[in-house]
Amino acid sequence: MCRELEYSSIKEVRILSDIHIDLIQGLHLRNMIISGANNLENNKSLVNSLNVFPVPDGDTGTNMSLTMNSAVKEINKSKELEVSAIADSVANGSLMGARGNSGVILSQIFRGFAKALKNVNEIDASALANALMEGSNTAYKAVMKPTEGTILTVIRESAEYGIKIAKNTPNATDFLGKVIEKADETLNRTPDMLPILKQAGVVDAGGKGLVYILKGMHQYLISENIIQLSEAMEEEPEQAAKPVYDDIIYGYCTEFFIKGKDLDPEEFKKKITEIGDSIVVVGDENLIKVHIHTNNPGVIIEKALQLGFLSKIKIDNMREQHEELLISEEDREENQEIKKYGVVAVAMGSGISSIFRDLGANEIIEGGQTMNPSTEDILKSVDRIRAENIIILPNNGNIILAVNQAKSLSNKNIIVAPTKSIPQGISALMTLDQEKSPEDNEKKISKAIGDVKTGLITYAVRDSNFDGVDIEEGNFLGIMEGKIGAVGEELIEVIYKVMDAMVDEDASLITLYYGNDIGEEAASKLEQELMQRYPDCDVEMHYGGQPLYYYILSVE
Repeated sequence: MCRELEYSSIKEVRILSDIHIDLIQGLHLRNMIISGANNLENNKSLVNSLNVFPVPDGDTGTNMSLTMNSAVKEINKSKELEVSAIADSVANGSLMGARGNSGVILSQIFRGFAKALKNVNEIDASALANALMEGSNTAYKAVMKPTEGTILTVIRESAEYGIKIAKNTPNATDFLGKVIEKADETLNRTPDMLPILKQAGVVDAGGKGLVYILKGMHQYLISENIIQLSEAMEEEPEQAAKPVYDDIIYGYCTEFFIKGKDLDPEEFKKKITEIGDSIVVVGDENLIKVHIHTNNPGVIIEKALQLGFLSKIKIDNMREQHEELLISEEDREENQEIKKYGVVAVAMGSGISSIFRDLGANEIIEGGQTMNPSTEDILKSVDRIRAENIIILPNNGNIILAVNQAKSLSNKNIIVAPTKSIPQGISALMTLDQEKSPEDNEKKISKAIGDVKTGLITYAVRDSNFDGVDIEEGNFLGIMEGKIGAVGEELIEVIYKVMDAMVDEDASLITLYYGNDIGEEAASKLEQELMQRYPDCDVEMHYGGQPLYYYILSVE
């Protein structure tokens, strides 16, 4: 029977335990990894809540847990019980399942861990100390600019401490307990190393996740019982999921502007109500924007012409688009010639995914801030593309490490465009020139990324304080280039603050992508208001369908 033990004090746990495993065998290591993974899974929500910004997209715990779960799957597939074989399975599983920066770093820790145990049959304190140290060294090498006060610091300081005490603490169980004490102590100091952690009043999320793993591993050693999952483990999300379409009743998406005098938006809306659905009619006496799904766009246009002049007319055959999307992947691949360039884009929201497809992306990986694709997901998308050069658009800073890891594992020529936002990704893809060399395109893409300003509108999930600004749970938040730039109780107030900060004399284009919590009518109304507020800029509004963010803003 598994004893429920609290880890608030490792010393107390050691006193309660009568078990002291001196040498860790292969079966011990296997069970330690499973116990560590389960402990993290049970506490991933707490790790997620340690997100620095008080926004609803904390995903460190989820990313690390999915990475560990991939490692567990790999060791469960293997019948090998040697220490080195178990360690290799953990390294390979975590490598392919790595998600987000924290998951990639964790996979590198286990990669170094396995390297140190290559010819080890049983693990004593010294071997465990060397494995932790090699794990730390490998993780540091994987990050271009290591930041102290993160998971990297927690693993390094605890590993260095382990090297110091290994000779005097030969028992593997006691040794790991002391290392965890050091890891806890380092974790509690991370706010002193990173001011942003101190501002938020939290410890580093990645470091916390690592400590949960180590404590789960240690509990197996002191009880010989694997920590059990407190609830059913979530299924790993399917990536690159294809959108599901309902039967299309009205086949033509019709949009246009009416320019005239004494116009009445509500009156025109009444005239077309029975001719379609998804109707949005907004504007004033001089300008009306119309959006409708209908089977008779000509009738709609005739009615509009009775009121004034029409501009920016756009009619899309949605049934035709639907049929194109239903073509099987097998048929596409069969008929696909080898092109000079192929593109993989990570996108969140059906609208944004459609935009990337329309711009020429060959593969869309459904994912984003809260559902980072794994290294394996990225590799599978790359493998499906027949092209001499493959450009990957991560579109999120937390995905770049996984993309780079996928690049290192692929034999194809991959160009990683370091896009950290959806607007940057769209701008990069629009810049791609099929006739140019990979080197020229890299330069063009890099410049395009630098020319885009990005803003995000979301809400606060907890009370907090940043840069002296009090944030209350439920406040609307405006994030500009990764920093909180606006806080308010009114959505429009926050949007204007962000836009005013982003729009300067050089700005010429404003693009907004509205999320799944925003109605089409509200989005169109905002578009009209922004056109009046920034008359020197072109304003475009697109359906993004993204979760968590009411609007994604772009200024070029």
